[in-house]
Amino acid sequence: MALPSDFTLLQVIPELETGGAEQSTIDIAQAVVRAGGTALVATAGGRMTQRLIADGGRLAQMPVQTKNPLVMLGNAARLVALIRQEKVSIVHARSRAPAFASLWAAHATGTPFVATYHGVYKAKSSLKRWYNAVMTRGDLVIANSEYTRDHILSEHAIDPAKVVTIPRGVDFGRFDPGLVTPNRVDALRKAWGVAPDDGRVKVLLAGRLTRIKGHLTIIEAARRLAAEGRHDFLILFAGDDQGRTGYAEELRREIADAGLQEAVRIVGHCDDMPAAYLLADVAILPTTVPESFGRAAVEPQAMGRPVIASNHGGVTETVVDGVTGWLVPPGDPEAWMRALALAIDSGVGKRSEMGHIGQTRAHQLYSNDAMCSATLAAYERVLEGRR
Repeated sequence: MALPSDFTLLQVIPELETGGAEQSTIDIAQAVVRAGGTALVATAGGRMTQRLIADGGRLAQMPVQTKNPLVMLGNAARLVALIRQEKVSIVHARSRAPAFASLWAAHATGTPFVATYHGVYKAKSSLKRWYNAVMTRGDLVIANSEYTRDHILSEHAIDPAKVVTIPRGVDFGRFDPGLVTPNRVDALRKAWGVAPDDGRVKVLLAGRLTRIKGHLTIIEAARRLAAEGRHDFLILFAGDDQGRTGYAEELRREIADAGLQEAVRIVGHCDDMPAAYLLADVAILPTTVPESFGRAAVEPQAMGRPVIASNHGGVTETVVDGVTGWLVPPGDPEAWMRALALAIDSGVGKRSEMGHIGQTRAHQLYSNDAMCSATLAAYERVLEGRR
């Protein structure tokens, strides 16, 4: 079974700025175009729209990021018109707020509806559980890890056969150490103020500047390392504050108060993550709440780098403790200090060995091609079910 020759996919996502859900949207759009279909993305916009268009996808700009009920109704009407005009085959929602407008439009036009759970949505009330459940009211739900799938089944009364696990994929055509030229790494060194002869172990935390990413835990762990007289590490926070200027300023104050200006740096958004991982010796993912998947734990492994990650969520499926990295209790500065010290003291040889194992495993389990193939197969399954 193959996608129909006139297949048109409409993905709906709040914005295309940065993140795992956004990258998956771009990847699937490209896969649909390669398969001979049409790929539309309804979104408020963002820096990744240029990539979408370059890959042959089409942008339908509308304020789908809103939670305003009146604007959501307007979005539903706009989506109905788009679905009818473009003869959309499947609507694929990737976030809860736009899922309401998407589901209404899909029902109004009789179009199959698919949703991806990109996060583990907590519910402390029946109203919030109802809000979250919009993602389960279509033809199929895609979970991005077994951890996420287990959460969906425990939270919602849904037939397990309607929930399929498709792990996020990594673009190995991009995350390939052999394709990153030295000048790209040198450009990042210069931009981040890292001298070519800086012999410290470079530790990279890649992720937006938000409290749940665990930056404060790492600053405290670094303070404890420094208190032991260690100056053999450089920690780099690469990520956008996305308007959270208060949190970014808090991080800068904490770094200054701990006297860590030379050991911990906020380097801002990075467009060249493959080069960033090659610049680093170790990647870290110290999230304080569980990641549903954690692409930032898989991409560095694809680049041959070991990973230290919080021991919860989908990351426990992607990082093998003591083999491809280390798993550490979340929010525990003392444990993170010990893990960082262990990674630093492991030496180049051990880190290289772990990185090689992680790279091999990532290629086996988390290829972008596998994710795209499984997603297109899920679309085919939905279409067949409707027939």
